[in-house]
Amino acid sequence: MPTPDITPGAPCWIDLMTSDTEKAKAFYGALFGWTYQTGDQEKYGGYITASKDGRMVAGIMQKQEDMGAMPDVWSTYLRTDDIQATTAAAAANGGQVYLEPMEVPEQGSMAMYGDSSGASIGAWQFGEMKGYEIAAEAGAPAWHELLSKDYDSAVAFYQKVFGWETDVMSDTPEFRYTTLGSGDNAKAGIMDASGFLPPQVPSMWSVYFAVADTDATVEQAAALGATVMEPAEETPFGRLATLSDPTGAVFKVIQDQGQTA
Repeated sequence: MPTPDITPGAPCWIDLMTSDTEKAKAFYGALFGWTYQTGDQEKYGGYITASKDGRMVAGIMQKQEDMGAMPDVWSTYLRTDDIQATTAAAAANGGQVYLEPMEVPEQGSMAMYGDSSGASIGAWQFGEMKGYEIAAEAGAPAWHELLSKDYDSAVAFYQKVFGWETDVMSDTPEFRYTTLGSGDNAKAGIMDASGFLPPQVPSMWSVYFAVADTDATVEQAAALGATVMEPAEETPFGRLATLSDPTGAVFKVIQDQGQTA
């Protein structure tokens, strides 16, 4: 499959902040067939790049001790061609700047925000590193979804800050959902989660990984130490399950049923 066409504003990278990088590497390596390369400690802080069949797919980094009770978490990064302007727009449109733009030597520049509904989202400006090199294949990210407790505000935030051209997929009281792009060309989604996220759970981005067989993946993940948060079920977009890895980072797996999520 060719390298994904990552347009400005679209998801371009994911990484895992984990309390145990060795445990994470063993788990995802066994589950998804990932291999790893660790960056220079001084230059890149020991950042670990995961690859699938020789193509970059994700990052893994050690959680710092000063992060306290912050849970292990997968993060999504959206492409920007002007990270300074995007950061200013995030602050001006109800967001919080968690990490000011920071240059990663030779690779690009990153920033991290809280969007207007409280979900963490990263921004990445391309340098030599132009995002993941594989998507929507087994062991690679297939979909990115914001579960938002303030749906209208979140949709407006991504339109204004990242230039999203959105499409309303559903607008009923039971299911409100907006996508970046439309139909088979959609690249991410925002769901109104105000009706089902518990009070203690904030708005959050979810990463879906493509798998060849959801049930087999769930069984294997559990054997490797994962927790099944939501068992496999049929959806209009494929067979879906929600898991947390051995240190608690939550992710989803989806088996494509011939349709694009």
